[in-house]
Parts: sequence; C-alpha cells; structure tokens
Amino acid sequence: MTTPKPAWACTPGLLGLPHRRALLPEFAFRALPGPDVKAALGWGLKPSSAAGRAWSRLTGLPYVALEDGFLRSVGLGEAGTPSISLIVDQAGAYYDCFRGSMIEGTIAGTATRPQRLRARALMEAAVAHGLSKTNLGRPLDPAILKPGRRILIVDQTAGDASIPLGHAGPWSFAAMLAAARRDEPDAQLIVKRHPAVAAGLKRGCLDLSDASGLTVVDDVRAADLLDAVDAVYAVTSGLGFEALWRRLPVRLFGAPFYAGWGLTRDEVKPPRRGVPRAIEDVVHAALVAHCRWLDPVTGRACTPEEAIDRLAALTRRARRLEGRWHAVGFTPPKRGAVKRLMNSPFAGRITFHPSASSALSATGSDGGHILVWAGREPPDLAAQAKAASVPLYRMEDGFLRSRGLGSDFTPALSAVLDGAGVHYDPSRPSDLETLIQTGVSPADRARGARLRDRIVAAGLSKYNLGGAPAPDWPGDRERILVLGQVEDDRSVLLGCATIRTNAALLAEVRRLHPDAFLVWRDHPDVRAGNRIGALPPEAAGLADACADDLDVVACIAAVDAVAVMTSTAGFEALMRGKRVLTFGQPFYAGWGLTQDALPIPRRTARPDLDDLVAAALILHPLHVAPNGLPCEAEDVVAALEARPAAAPRRSRLVRALTTALDRRPPPAY
Repeated sequence: MTTPKPAWACTPGLLGLPHRRALLPEFAFRALPGPDVKAALGWGLKPSSAAGRAWSRLTGLPYVALEDGFLRSVGLGEAGTPSISLIVDQAGAYYDCFRGSMIEGTIAGTATRPQRLRARALMEAAVAHGLSKTNLGRPLDPAILKPGRRILIVDQTAGDASIPLGHAGPWSFAAMLAAARRDEPDAQLIVKRHPAVAAGLKRGCLDLSDASGLTVVDDVRAADLLDAVDAVYAVTSGLGFEALWRRLPVRLFGAPFYAGWGLTRDEVKPPRRGVPRAIEDVVHAALVAHCRWLDPVTGRACTPEEAIDRLAALTRRARRLEGRWHAVGFTPPKRGAVKRLMNSPFAGRITFHPSASSALSATGSDGGHILVWAGREPPDLAAQAKAASVPLYRMEDGFLRSRGLGSDFTPALSAVLDGAGVHYDPSRPSDLETLIQTGVSPADRARGARLRDRIVAAGLSKYNLGGAPAPDWPGDRERILVLGQVEDDRSVLLGCATIRTNAALLAEVRRLHPDAFLVWRDHPDVRAGNRIGALPPEAAGLADACADDLDVVACIAAVDAVAVMTSTAGFEALMRGKRVLTFGQPFYAGWGLTQDALPIPRRTARPDLDDLVAAALILHPLHVAPNGLPCEAEDVVAALEARPAAAPRRSRLVRALTTALDRRPPPAY
C-alpha cells in the first residue's frame, strides 16, 4: 500500500468530507498548504476553491477537482445528504467545456469491449431500479399525461456552475423553451423543476411567468418522467445524460460533458469534441473510470455495481416510508430506535402521540399514516382508522433484533412494518403472510439461502444472548427442546388455542412423546424477571433437563426436534434443519415445513425454507445499522457478527432513562 501524499484541502468544509479516507486513500488531508503538500484538493471550480487553484498555478503542483458523482444519494446535497460517489479529476471539471477534463479525455479515447459491456450493465441496472442523481420525488401521477407526443423540458438551479462553463446562460433557457414551443406545437410540454427548487432551497432558471401550454411538475421522480416522455430538452442538466441511458432523443442548449459525441442534438458546439462515441463510452468514463464509490452503511469503498444496489435498496426503503407518520403506543425508550428505523428523506417525519385520538386528529391535517406498536394497540384503533380512511400500520420487533433483550432496553436493529395485520395474529393475513403466499423471486430465494447459511455459521438468533454450550444429552432417545414463552405475549394470546401456558406446552409434548428426552428452556425475558411465564415446580419435573443458562442456538443444534407455541426460535430451528412442532399458529407454520397441531387452511402455498427466510428476514422487515443508517439484513448479520454479547452493566432504570433521552437525529441518506 502506497503512503498517502499530503494534500491541502483548500475548500472550507472539505476536511469534514464523510469517509474521505475510503474515497481518497492516496491523500493525507492538510488544513494549510505547508511545504510538504503535494497537491490541492477542492470542490470543482467553485469560488471556494479559488485559492487552491491559484496555489496550483504558482507551484506547478496539481489541483484535484472533486465533484459529486452522477448517482449521488437518495436525498439532496443541499439538505445535508452525503454523496455515495465522488468524481476525482486532475485535469479540470467535467462540466467545463472550455478547458476539458479527464472524463472528456477518456471519452475521446476508445473503451474496450469489456468496459462497454460493464457500462451497459450499469446503465441498465440504474434504469431498471429507477435511479437518478438524487432520488427524491413523488410517483408520477398518470392523470397529468396527455395522449400523444410528450417533451420533457429540464430546468436547473440559478448559479449552477455547469451553466456558464457549459457555454450557456439565462438566454439558453429562454431559447430552449421557445424552441420547444415552436418545434413541438402538438406535443405536451412538461417542465421539470430541479429538486432543490421544488424543496424551496434554490431558485430556478426558467421564466415560468407565462406557463400557458406547459405542464409544470415539481416534486416528481425523474425516472418516472423519463419513462413517460418521447424526448428531452435540456441546457447542461445531468438529466439529459440519464435520458441517454434510455436511448431517448436529447436536444441540448448548452455543452455538458455528454454533448458533442454524436449522441445529442447540439445547439451549442463544444470545442475539441466531434468524434462519435457510444453512450457506453460516456458511461464508462463518468461512472467507472473517474468516479469513486462508497457504501454509506459500511463506510468502505465499493464498486459501482455494489453502490447501485445499495442506492436502489435505500431508495426502495425511503419510498416505502414516504409521508408523515403519527405513532401511538411507543414507550419513550423505544422512540429513538423507531426514529432510526423509520428514517426517510421523503418527508418521512414521525411524531409520537400520547393517545390514539391525538394521532388520528393529526392525520386529518397532513394526510399521514398511523403507526402503532402492535403489542399496545388500543382495541378500537383499527375501526377508528378505517372510519377515517387513515392507513394503519403495526410495528413489532424483527426476527434478527439485537444483542440483548428489548425488555432490557437494547435498541432494535430490525422491525417489521405491516399494513394488513401483524405476523403473529393468525386471524387474518398479514403482509408477511401474503408475501410468502405470493412467493419471492428466484434471486431473492438465492439471497435467502446465502443469508441462512451465514446466520447458521455465525450462530445468530433473535436476541444473541450467548450462554454456556449444550452438554451431550443422551442420544438413545429422541431429544426435544421445549421452548417457553412470555405467557401474556400477543403471539400467545392471539396464536394459541387450548395450549396457552408454558406448563401446558411441556405437558402436551410429554403426553405426545412419553419416551423422549425433553429439554426445557425458559424465555430469556422470563428468566431475567422482566415478564411472566415462570414454570411451576410441579411442571418442571416433566422435563429431563433444563437449558435456561445455555446458548439457545447450541441447544437447537444438540437436539432432534424443537417444540414451541409460537416462538420465533422455532423459525431459527427450521433454518438449522430441525424438525419443528408448533402448538400455536406462528408465521412459519402452515406452509408444510413444520408439524402443526393447529391447521391454517388459507396458507396453501408450499414455499421452500429459503423462500421463508427471504420473506421474513430480507423483504418484510426494516433494518438499521448501528451507525443509524438504513441497511439490509446482511448488514445486520455483519453487525451482530462483529459485536460480542455482553451483560448489561447498568440498571434497567438507568438504561431506560438513557435510551428515552437519546435525541440524536437519524443520519441523512
């Protein structure tokens, strides 16, 4: 590994660039241009980097221009969202058509066939995921579209450096609008304002005082618009570049970096160019050759393919959480974790209310959603929400939750969010049940298989409390692990019939398996004294061994079968290839994978185990990394692998107060 060379970070604030060591490992940042400095780093050609560029001219040492990449983030940079990509250019800035740049030089060369194939795959992936530079905006309302030809006219923010350096100015926007009106008299002219203008953070360039004949859209997803139009008019906007990914005709009234290569109709002829190039050549230069990529969750450099996958996942999640949320039934210690789990740049603010009536009243003013902790749902809330036509969502802990108990105020790294019901209430289908019934894609099934292998290899469970290893229980009898639960848990109250207590569960397993070697294990919340469900002494004698202080994963591995009422540990046993006996109706029962005492006739699908894993652990829950950023199930597994189990050192009261007083805002993404 080469030693980083000292570089002066000449733009104020550049020293605070997130993950700069991952994005720029070849440079050691300096606050001042000392004698050991070998380069200046600055933000493009902005006035704030003028000192660095002047220093470069005086010393003959390089000035390195940094800019956001062309697939940047979910939220806006103007709103403080860090970028996942960074263009690094020692020749100039890509948007300066007068002096050129490394991107221009690479486009002028010839990309190899493998480079073009990679660029095409990247371009197609971005289009398939509906990605843009920033990914804010509401879905396009089809009602605004008129039949026939449609032209998208792209506005930009006033003061954008790409405009004067792209051989354009305010007159260019006037000329663009006039040309569209003149040359497309029968088309619907759709004007797209910049997201920062729509957000009220900047002003635009187009004069829309006379908007006759125009359809002006503000907060609409760029990808949706590009998929709905026949051609694009732009000055220097990157949206024209994204239009080329879709093979749309693009007419330009400035000279952005993608102009002059035979791909666009250019009203301004950029100097030096004119050699025809394929769009794959331009994509390779802009997204691969001169762009650095960062995984915001891990904080490590990554490939553009990995970054696109991450950006697509973050965008899907943000869109799932779009809108305002009014929460009820959440104790103060839960709220910090819930804010992180519900974090979204799409106006996804969450407000906690003292009562259901307060939450319902608030939705009347902003059209928001009701969010309730499922275990604390008021009995009449569902009926009230339905009467008011307010969407109601229920939240519960996810199945890969944390290292530590929720009752000990350990923040959750995953939670399920369900708009139909809740996974442990078998009286009606939940979103999770519907997902399993409908089926997952082959790609998600394969992802589930990989995740299951990793979870099993790491010995992970819902709470990951650790414990002593299991002893060598006798192998001459069938060994059945009987898992106790919190007896007033909603999954027991709603998902069980005659067997609703731990004593009844153990007695029934003994009745059905009189010769088996039964191992009893209390629920950790009961064992900790936080919840009810302790086994009476007379019932304890039905078991041959007690595993209360043993690692549950080790116990599952050491037996032939596992018996539960509705415990999610039964799902963990399934993942480890064990026979599972259910005496209630958990979400994983009724699919042909378990031996069930209570049938669930409506569950007619016969998924394999990895379908179930993909649905329950990957697609259905929300996940958050320890750093507060939204993430995927694989990231939660990595975090749990990296963090050893440790006993809490503070009292429950202190932990509860500390958690309740946590006011840290969730990070932007």
